[in-house]
Amino acid sequence: MSVPHRAPNQELKSRRSPLLVFAGQSNRPLAQAICDNLGVPLGRSKTEKFTNDNLIVHYEESLREGDVFIVQTFSTPVSDAIMELMLMIDAAKSASAGRVTAVIPYYSYARSDKKDSPRISIAGRLVADLLQEAGADRILTMTLHAPQVHGFFKVPVDHLSADRVLSHHFKQAVPDAHKGVVLAPDAGSIKRASQIARRLDSGLAMIDKERLSDTEVRPRALIGDVDGKTVFIVDDEISTAGSLVETVNIARSMGAKDVYVAVTHGVYTGPAIQRIAALDVTQVASCNTVLVPESKIEGAGGKLAVLDVAPLFADAIRNIHTGDSVSTLFS
Repeated sequence: MSVPHRAPNQELKSRRSPLLVFAGQSNRPLAQAICDNLGVPLGRSKTEKFTNDNLIVHYEESLREGDVFIVQTFSTPVSDAIMELMLMIDAAKSASAGRVTAVIPYYSYARSDKKDSPRISIAGRLVADLLQEAGADRILTMTLHAPQVHGFFKVPVDHLSADRVLSHHFKQAVPDAHKGVVLAPDAGSIKRASQIARRLDSGLAMIDKERLSDTEVRPRALIGDVDGKTVFIVDDEISTAGSLVETVNIARSMGAKDVYVAVTHGVYTGPAIQRIAALDVTQVASCNTVLVPESKIEGAGGKLAVLDVAPLFADAIRNIHTGDSVSTLFS
């Protein structure tokens, strides 16, 4: 009895799990944009809140043996976002999903990466433990505030960088960006600033800060030359914009000509929008890892810009699904 001939990899391809992308409630526009780039529909799911404040998640299509990606950013209300993601992971595993990847564009608890005062929780590790206990097989995230949070997970973590997106934005905004200077607001940002300066073929500078307490820092000096030059300030996120105001004021006092700011995560809490509106900068850009409402964009007096990282996440999801390298996306 003859065995029917199969083309190479034909059997493997026929058995490949279907790619399924779902979204929590925190940033559905980003999830939809990711799906548009992948050429797949956004999966159908429903999250409801009972009168006792409990959440319930329900998938409205089959997940059996699917390669499931759940997009959920940890933005306000953060606790609801985390709980919804854990319920979605657990429900997917219960529905016989083949693999579940938690796509967390903004992992806010990455700031809590160490025990830097008595009797506190290392929340970044705790949240990692909870996600794994819920059943996450893999994590996909972007620009962790503390890269060592990567090590809190015992499952594979793909840690994307927005450097390519930020660098391209600076080049589009300032044609002669190579004549400018990338400014790191503190020593912790110098590696990221150096990588972007290399992409722009520009100069590099850094602000040296002195920590006065757990919550207060004081800038001491600017290392480098910004006099008469266009300055590009880069950081991982903007929350209240307090540090940004200090950084811009120092750059201006040292003779900076124009100031552009670009960060991965635009959280913009508290007085951030009012501070940016009053700030002597040309533009403040952030990626759409966090949903920025139109009201905030308008309130900043036209200074806010939102950069799209959906294509980068789509490429990463595609490569994870097909088993190709994710690190090639950093080239």
